[in-house]
Amino acid sequence: MLMKRDLAIIGAGPAGMAAAALAAELGLSVTVLDEQPRAGGQIYRDVDRASPARGTILGADYTDGRRLTEELRRSGVDHITSAVVWAIEDAFRISYTREGRGAQVEADRVLLATGALERPMPIPGWTLPGVMTAGAGQILLKQSGVAARGSVLVGAGPLLYLIAAQMVRAGTPPAAMIETQTLGDMIRALRHVGGALRGWPYMAKGLKMLAEIKRAKVPRYTGATQIAVEGEGKAEAVTFTHNGRKQRIPCETVFLHHGVVPNTQAARSLGVSHIWDAPQAAFAPVLDAWGESDAAGVFIAGDGAGIGGAKAAEYAGQLAALKIAAETNRLSTQDRDRKAAPLRRALAGELAVRPFLDAAYPPFDAALTPADSTVICRCEEVTAGDIRSYAKLGCLGPNQTKAFGRAGMGPCQGRYCGLTVTALLADANGQSADETGYYRIRPPLKPVTLSELAAMDETTQDAAE
Repeated sequence: MLMKRDLAIIGAGPAGMAAAALAAELGLSVTVLDEQPRAGGQIYRDVDRASPARGTILGADYTDGRRLTEELRRSGVDHITSAVVWAIEDAFRISYTREGRGAQVEADRVLLATGALERPMPIPGWTLPGVMTAGAGQILLKQSGVAARGSVLVGAGPLLYLIAAQMVRAGTPPAAMIETQTLGDMIRALRHVGGALRGWPYMAKGLKMLAEIKRAKVPRYTGATQIAVEGEGKAEAVTFTHNGRKQRIPCETVFLHHGVVPNTQAARSLGVSHIWDAPQAAFAPVLDAWGESDAAGVFIAGDGAGIGGAKAAEYAGQLAALKIAAETNRLSTQDRDRKAAPLRRALAGELAVRPFLDAAYPPFDAALTPADSTVICRCEEVTAGDIRSYAKLGCLGPNQTKAFGRAGMGPCQGRYCGLTVTALLADANGQSADETGYYRIRPPLKPVTLSELAAMDETTQDAAE
């Protein structure tokens, strides 16, 4: 018989680590299921193994993650690494695979701290070898200390500047930055200048990164349109229009980025309600002020609840832990609220700058609703034109596209094409994103083999004996 925990946490990024440490301190039994081999999530990936030189390249915000990984270790929680969660069923029996074997854990409550996904940027040529997301480029730098020489960064948003500055510090500055935000976007963002001023530390970091990029003499092209990657069998150049003139930059590596979006797959599989977040052009779960969803016992914290960054994720994870502790009688309501007050103030400070950033660096329009010939579902090689043709035949939502042409049925289960499919159908049918909806997510959330399932059965039998 499986041992039941008070709380299971999916993900060991800032939200998961902070929640686990506080929940354990308050007396809850906690298991953390972490897909990575070491704690840290994407933002603090491999932080405990980073050398001083790599820490200098990646910056103080990165090395600050060691504080959270140390707190997690000291907490004594059951931290299961390299665990790929593929199903979360009623009463929170969580199935996962690890080292070729299936296993399960049960919990009274579950906290999803699954973070964000990098928004796909489907432009012509984005499926060529040598083209990857900017986040993937950062993983190479964090995990292996590798930075591609002569690469070109394409898109918009603060993460693009962070990665460019890190590449400069590593001695491999990008050959160019092709940015899609416009002067008009920045002017529209000024209505949120009050929040930007309240979030002045964040803005100051951004200005410092821009100064680093400028000192390195990295060419920047803002307001770029008609962006495409050229190549025969691999990336060979990026073409685009800037100030009315066609440009071409030869390169073998292209990093694409135009924002991150909440990873909602696990939440959707549990029936959590979602709503379209127009400023971030993505769906986000419907939650209360503690991160509790409308699905009983399901909490969500961090970027999976809405994009806010590492510090915001940490505070949100702790707020969720306080609510769970109070619900399980480990903490009085009065103590819960007293401990929550400074966390709420800190969280509000972290989120104050978000409306300004969302307006100043919107997603690239041409990648939200790509040209007909552009592949948008890489798993099943479905194009934007295919989706539009399905709409003409009466397809109203993403689930129907599975029947029309298998979009969303590949290994990623719609993680990377889902928002694009929603946007294309909404535009073609004259509907809102909420009316159009999203894929219905069912287990398995990640691929699982028959041998792993068989090994899980053997493990269960051994435990019973």
